[in-house]
Amino acid sequence: MAIKKSKIAIGFIVAGIMTLIFGIISVSMGPAVMRDQIIKNTVIDPQNELSYTMWKDLPVPFFMSVYFFDVLNPQEILKGEKPMVEERGPYVYRKQCRKENITFHPNGTVSYKEYRRYFFERSMSVGNESDVVTIPNMLVLGAAVMLENMPYALRLLISATFKGFKEGPFLTKTVGELMWGYDSKLVEFLNKYVPGMLPSTGKFGLFVEFNNSNTGLFTVHTGKDDIKNVHKVDSWNGLRELTYWRTPQCNMINGTAGQLWPPFMTKESTLRFYSPDACRSLELVYKQSGSMKGIPSYRFVAPKTMFANGTDYAPNEGFCPCRQSGLLNVSACHHNSPTFISQPHFINGDPALQDFVLGLHPNEDKHDLFIDIHPLTGVPLNVSIRLQLNLYMKRVPGFTETGKISEVVMPMLWFAESGYIDGPVLTTFHTNLVILPAVMEYMQYIFIALGLVTIVVASLVHYKVKTSPKLYVISTVTEKLGATDNGQVKGSHGNETQEKSIMSNSEKGL
Repeated sequence: MAIKKSKIAIGFIVAGIMTLIFGIISVSMGPAVMRDQIIKNTVIDPQNELSYTMWKDLPVPFFMSVYFFDVLNPQEILKGEKPMVEERGPYVYRKQCRKENITFHPNGTVSYKEYRRYFFERSMSVGNESDVVTIPNMLVLGAAVMLENMPYALRLLISATFKGFKEGPFLTKTVGELMWGYDSKLVEFLNKYVPGMLPSTGKFGLFVEFNNSNTGLFTVHTGKDDIKNVHKVDSWNGLRELTYWRTPQCNMINGTAGQLWPPFMTKESTLRFYSPDACRSLELVYKQSGSMKGIPSYRFVAPKTMFANGTDYAPNEGFCPCRQSGLLNVSACHHNSPTFISQPHFINGDPALQDFVLGLHPNEDKHDLFIDIHPLTGVPLNVSIRLQLNLYMKRVPGFTETGKISEVVMPMLWFAESGYIDGPVLTTFHTNLVILPAVMEYMQYIFIALGLVTIVVASLVHYKVKTSPKLYVISTVTEKLGATDNGQVKGSHGNETQEKSIMSNSEKGL
């Protein structure tokens, strides 16, 4: 009996040790296994169905919300008074992206062109595309600044041409016309006699180049050679550096194409990406940790220095000629038009920019851009890129259309490109990145705890059996002695009865 219990206890001790070893191995090897799985599923490869589909077609809702700065006092502006504007919006467009001409190369890169289309979403908008808005006329006020160093007589001639085509300093058009283009006799004239002056050969609109267009030929790393380089841009339109800016650092094409990033990010990481629309690479910095529907995330935001001028932030000197901090001069990549990019309502910019225009109300929560990213995979969970388009305008002698306009960087509109993971993609992410890792982690420690408990209990049982053998022996001997005594009593009693029976029979015979 004791030997049997001892063997069982030893068996449980062995089983507990094996369970404990399995738990410890799981704890030590689990992160490595998880890392290998992430690397395998992050590489740009058609065999990685989920990640490849996400990279190729962006199967998440993405929207562009546009807010116009409606000019309330155009006549007073021509007299030298401060512009007064009123924000109108949002006018929301659903953005559809798709990559085409996808070509994989032997050196671990892949090339593609991404096409984008926009569809108006009335239910999400403040009004219809037929709503009327007044903004500065870029064709007139922009041309005046561009041609201010031309001979005075030529400026007068061009001004007369504007009048002949009934083009004034301000436009009152529908939202749809301002966005996607309107017919203009002046545009037709310029395209005919001064080809290449305007970005488009058809209608003139602020976003006419965006719709049904592509962002250029991107070549990015697939991550097969080094997962740290996955999604990073190798070249854009065949270029590894730009020619717009004054220093090699500013002309660098850094980071990704702005949709996905390499995995295993830390709080010290930065989000770098190249934006063809901004004509430069941008860099966001870590702000805080959070979560989106249970999925952990890091929030990255624009640093205060992103659009600082060269005086306030020396590395930005190459983006000059500069004006106040908070502005990026993009005239070099937009046909020399005096246009500037900033953050909405000049947030994070020089306070003077806000003082020059009435009706601006900067708000960090509404106007600061951010990207919430899952640090383990580099996949954005929630994105809102917010930028503002501005026109530099002033009085230019010879152009009577400019009147007595005071020198000002005039906001025209700002837009937010936003998207977030939802639906089946979110469910899959939550299952693979939250539930399964949590179950694996819990199971590791459950195995360790179970192994320890089994070892302790089995050891105690084994110890009890080994240290108390006399108890079992005495008990056994006592039981046997008791059985023997009972047998002897019974035997004596039988003999006595037998003797009595013989004597009785003898007496009967006599």
